[in-house]
Amino acid sequence: MSSKATKPHNEMSFLDHLEELRWHLIRSTVAIVIIGSAAFLMKDFIFDTVIFGPKKMDFPTYKLFCDIATYFGFDSAFCAEKLPFTIQSRLMSGQFSAHIWTSIWAGFIVGFPYVLYEMWKFISPGLYEKERKSSRGFILIASLLFFMGVLFGYYVVAPLSINFLGTYQVSSEVTNEFDLASYISTVRASVIACGILFELPIIIFFLTKVGLVTPEIMKKYRKIALVIVLILSAVITPPDVASQIIVAIPVLVLYQVSIYISGMVLRKERKKAEKEKKSNKNVKSN
Repeated sequence: MSSKATKPHNEMSFLDHLEELRWHLIRSTVAIVIIGSAAFLMKDFIFDTVIFGPKKMDFPTYKLFCDIATYFGFDSAFCAEKLPFTIQSRLMSGQFSAHIWTSIWAGFIVGFPYVLYEMWKFISPGLYEKERKSSRGFILIASLLFFMGVLFGYYVVAPLSINFLGTYQVSSEVTNEFDLASYISTVRASVIACGILFELPIIIFFLTKVGLVTPEIMKKYRKIALVIVLILSAVITPPDVASQIIVAIPVLVLYQVSIYISGMVLRKERKKAEKEKKSNKNVKSN
C-alpha cells in the first residue's frame, strides 16, 4: 500500500488507479454512513419536521402561496386547514426500512461536499497544473449549487407535488391513502433531482474545458434545451403548467449562466494561447 501511495500519478498502473479509486469510494461511504447514523438517531427531527413538513399546511411555501392568493382575492387549495390524505405503512418492515434508507440519503446530501472532495482528490492529479489552478473553488461552488438545488426542491417542487397529488381525486368515492415509501420517494426525488439539475454550470464548465461545448453551440440549441428543460420539469413536478414553469425558470436561468461561463472559459483559453504564441515568438527571435 505505501509503495503505491508514493508513486507519481502518471506512473501508476491501471490496477493502482483502481485501488486508489476504491479507497476514495470507501472513505466517501464511511462519511455517508457516519452522517447517516447521526440522522438515524435524529428520527423525530428527520421525519416529523423535515420529511413530513410539506404535508402540513403551516409549511412556509403553503403560507406564501396562500398569502398571494388572498391578496389577489382568489380561493386557493394552499389555504386549506389540512391536506386530504393519510400516510400508511402496509409492510412489516416498512417503517424500519424507510428509517434506514432516509438516513442514508440524508447522509449523502449532508456529506455531498466531502464526497466531492474525495472524487476531486482522485481526478485532480491527472490534470495539468494550470487546469488545477483554474478549477480552484470547484468543491465550494459545486456544493453551494447542489444545496441551492436541494432547498429549491424541498421548498418549491416537493410541496407543489405533494399538494397537487394529495388533493387530486378522480371521484369522491376514492380516498387518498398513500404508502410511506411512495410519499418519501416523492420528497427524495424532488430534492435530489433539483440538486443535480443545479450542477449544470459546473458540468458546462468542464465540458467547455475539454472542448465538447461552446457558447455558440449552446445558443444554437437553446430551443432544444428549452424543450428538454420542460420535459425534465414535467418529470419531477405534478402535471400542471404552473408547477412546471416554476421549476423551469431557475433551470433556464442556470442555462443562460452556463453560456456565460462557457464563453468566459473560452476567452481565458484564447488569452493563454496568445501569450504562449508571443512567448514562443520571443524565444525564436532570441
